[in-house]
Amino acid sequence: MAVLISGRGSNLQALIDAIAEGRLDAEIAVVICNHKHAPGIQRARAAGIATYVFVRRDYESRETQHEAMLACAQEHDAELIVLGGFDRILSPAWVETYPNRIINIHPSLLPAFAGGMNPKPQQDALEAGVKIAGCTVHIATADVDAGPIVAQAAVPVLADDTVDTLANRILAQEHRLLPQVVQWFAEGRVHIEGDRVRIAGVIPCLWWSDG
Repeated sequence: MAVLISGRGSNLQALIDAIAEGRLDAEIAVVICNHKHAPGIQRARAAGIATYVFVRRDYESRETQHEAMLACAQEHDAELIVLGGFDRILSPAWVETYPNRIINIHPSLLPAFAGGMNPKPQQDALEAGVKIAGCTVHIATADVDAGPIVAQAAVPVLADDTVDTLANRILAQEHRLLPQVVQWFAEGRVHIEGDRVRIAGVIPCLWWSDG
């Protein structure tokens, strides 16, 4: 897989750890980042993963920047693209090249609170007064946060929650959910039928816990 990041790379680290622990039978072929000072770059390099940075101002346009990133993923024979906290909308060429093979993790129970980056969805959830929040892994399409939902994990929204406490509780579930979904892809269990995703076999219940 190719993992695209923009910041701290905690979901990247969750994938690295899952592979090291034998829970994920996959290889991170390359990490692609669009910010040269992103902490996630060091996580990737510490794990010995080929890592490349594509800063927008180094390219004539967003399209040429994304063309370079896409070429990098292809050069490393990526079969699955994982958006692990990538803060830009991919150009249409990505979706055309990897149809149904780009997954994104979003910190809300989509379709609720779509369209924003962390911490906006968590703030929106608190302001809306919802009692359950969570995260979603979905197929990335040309429409933002609107692709078929692969899996979700839920957490309770507590009475004394702040944006930070809720975000941290959701993040813990992201770190569980994303490696599990990638493993399903690795096992060939993910079947996309129109706007719905079917996972062959039994899906474990993904719910918040203190453990």
